[in-house]
Amino acid sequence: MTLAYLPSPSQGVWHLGPIPIRAYAMCILLGIVVAVVWTGRRWEARGGHHEDVVDIAIWAVPFGLVGGRLYHVITDPELYFKAGEDPVKAFYIWDGGLGIWGAVALGAVGAWIGCRRKGIDLADFADALAPALALAQAIGRWGNYFNQELYGRPSGLPWAIRIDPSHRPPNTPNAAFYQPTFLYESIWDVGVALLLVWIDRKWHPNRGRLFAIYVALYTAGRAVVEALRDDHANRFLGLRVNDWVSLIVFLGALAYLWLRRDRPETKTASTETPDE
Repeated sequence: MTLAYLPSPSQGVWHLGPIPIRAYAMCILLGIVVAVVWTGRRWEARGGHHEDVVDIAIWAVPFGLVGGRLYHVITDPELYFKAGEDPVKAFYIWDGGLGIWGAVALGAVGAWIGCRRKGIDLADFADALAPALALAQAIGRWGNYFNQELYGRPSGLPWAIRIDPSHRPPNTPNAAFYQPTFLYESIWDVGVALLLVWIDRKWHPNRGRLFAIYVALYTAGRAVVEALRDDHANRFLGLRVNDWVSLIVFLGALAYLWLRRDRPETKTASTETPDE
């Protein structure tokens, strides 16, 4: 018998008249707002203008949301397109299902468009964004809490999360308590954000290197989280698809850091240390 555990929320949707207010969407929206505000402060500290961040976000955010959903649908197509499933649900973004690497990939395309229109170097902007993006991910993960998703294997730990029967995996219908992997990832993301701030203040990595460090740190933590999960996932050569993507992205980040290891440190917009 589990004497201590994390309870699941009693509901994840509230109604303002006929309008549904979904906790998942609110968490994503809050993460975006925090990322824009903090990135704006960091960009101003580098000599830029806060409105630059808003203008770039207008491009990056929609691209990122579409990319995140496309990644999820492409890597788990059987959830929507096999016999008995409703393909229209592929558009139900409020039910959860945003793949981080699809969001980063297409979000980067949107950011590149926004940066190009403003005459801003994308690599420099990515460095200003990196800690804020990690914090936005930490906030967004709580949307998974309200949807009762992104949890791990059954667990008897005192911080295990109780999952309602309707949200449990079909292979463990009688197990009520699971590893709260959404919480682990959220905590890791906060740690990544703080570590990036410290690295930025101490060494001032630029030209996309701080963003590459973010990618390497995030993927390392994500590998641990994925190892604890036991929910539906397509696999290739015994590993979850997300594991392979994270490994490739991790190696890409290390390669970028290695290739730019001898580049001189120069402040592109300001010689002052960013004031967080």
